[in-house]
Amino acid sequence: MSALTDLSVTREGGILRLRLDRPHSLNSASPAMVEGLALALEEAVTDDSVRVVHLTGEGRAFCSGADLAGLDPARVADGSAMVLANRAIRAITTLDKPVLAAVSGPAAGFGCALALACDLVVAHPSASFSLSFTRLGLMPDGATTATVAASIGRARAMRMALLAEKFDATEAYLAGLVTHVTTEDTYDEVVEVLLAKLEAGAPLALAATKKAINAATLPHLEQAMETEHRGQSLLARTKDVVEGVSAFVERRAAVFRGE
Repeated sequence: MSALTDLSVTREGGILRLRLDRPHSLNSASPAMVEGLALALEEAVTDDSVRVVHLTGEGRAFCSGADLAGLDPARVADGSAMVLANRAIRAITTLDKPVLAAVSGPAAGFGCALALACDLVVAHPSASFSLSFTRLGLMPDGATTATVAASIGRARAMRMALLAEKFDATEAYLAGLVTHVTTEDTYDEVVEVLLAKLEAGAPLALAATKKAINAATLPHLEQAMETEHRGQSLLARTKDVVEGVSAFVERRAAVFRGE
């Protein structure tokens, strides 16, 4: 087991376990966490002993989104935060091994993006999924403009993104956003059974299958990330974002003026 900043990495046989580890902030995504996650996944590409990746969060949440308390608006405006976020998403989708996200508690904003980039998503009854970006004066990123629409269709993607609606575990499963939903008692067991199946599976066949399905359903993933990058960089310079972030920190309703 290695300890990276804000991320724990554990190996058990052919299972690489990555745990987002900032429970005090509901695993809000710090730059160190995102970079560590991307690096661990990139290293797994050349490690033939890794057969499957398990991504989850420590404590009461999967990931509550970007760390707004430590967010540097300049990093959003200059695009560097987006580059790092997209690196992590790309590392998940291009890895030639299956990645299973086990989600309990909120997966919001970038946390939702991380979960939905994975190949299988197991939702605990406490899980929720939301694209809360517009509440901050921003737009969805982390490739969610592609992954959400590919999973649940344009209409429900618009509902989820424009209204910043939260889908609970059952709603997410029925909409096709996640692959599995469990009971509280069966959550851990279901996750481990699925990981064991993937670990024992034919690695070349699984890699080819993942590549083919992603090519068919996410052919414009890179274009989506580029569009999000440009849009987010422009939005980060607006007064609405300053207001949105301030309102979030102060726990009040934002007043947007389109400025």
